[in-house]
Amino acid sequence: MASLSTAPPSSFSERTPVIAFDGAISTVTVPMTGRCFAFSVTFQLTHPKLVFLSSQKPPLHFHPFQEEYITVLEGRLAVEIDGRERILHPTDGEICIQPWTNHRLYPPPPHTGDTVTKFLLSGADTGETYKLDELFFENWYGYQDSVFVHGEQINIVQVMSMFDAGGSYLSFPWWIPCSRYVARLAGIVIGRWLGAVLGIQPYHQKWSSDWNLACNKMRGSFFQQRFAKDGKVH
Repeated sequence: MASLSTAPPSSFSERTPVIAFDGAISTVTVPMTGRCFAFSVTFQLTHPKLVFLSSQKPPLHFHPFQEEYITVLEGRLAVEIDGRERILHPTDGEICIQPWTNHRLYPPPPHTGDTVTKFLLSGADTGETYKLDELFFENWYGYQDSVFVHGEQINIVQVMSMFDAGGSYLSFPWWIPCSRYVARLAGIVIGRWLGAVLGIQPYHQKWSSDWNLACNKMRGSFFQQRFAKDGKVH
C-alpha cells in the first residue's frame, strides 16, 4: 500500500535536463540525501506527444525491493495504486509507494488551465544489482522515444528485460494465484534469460551515461554478460 511520508525532500539544485518525447517530458537528476535516485520531472500537458500518450496509460507494475517516493511541486499528477486512481497536488506532500504495490503514474485528466505538472520522483536504495536508478530511467526513456517518437515497433520482451534490470515487473491480473511472484518470475525468465538468448539487452550504450556501470551490471548475469563490451555501441 502507499503511505504518506512525513520527511520533506531535501533542498536540491538542478542539472542539465534530459528531454524526451520531443519536449513533452523533461527529467532532471537532482541530489537527495538517502535516495538511490531522484529526479525532477516536468510534464508539458498541452504538448501533442503528451496528449497522445495520455490516451494510453503506462504499464501497471511493482518493485519488490524499493520504496518509491512522489512529491508534486506544481500542478496535478495522476497515480493509480492497487486499482484506485488518486490525483496528487502539492498539498499532499511526499507519497511513499511500498514494495510489491501495483502502481503507475501518468498525466492527470484534462482540467481547465492545466499546462504543466512538475514533481519529484525518487527511490530508496537497495543492495540489489538490478534496481531503479538513473541507468534504468535513461534506457527506459530512450526506448520509449524510439517507439513513440521514431515509430519503432514495441517489443514486450525488450520491455520486460529493461523492467527486470530496473527491479520492476509488469503486474499480472489479481485473480492469478500469487500473481506478484508469478509476474516477477516471468520477468526474470522472459526478460533476463530468454531475452538474452534472443539478443535483447537491458542497457544500451547510446542511452547510458555510465556504460561501464551498465557493463558491470550485465556481467552479473550469465545470460547477459556477452553484452558487456566496453566501447561497443549497441
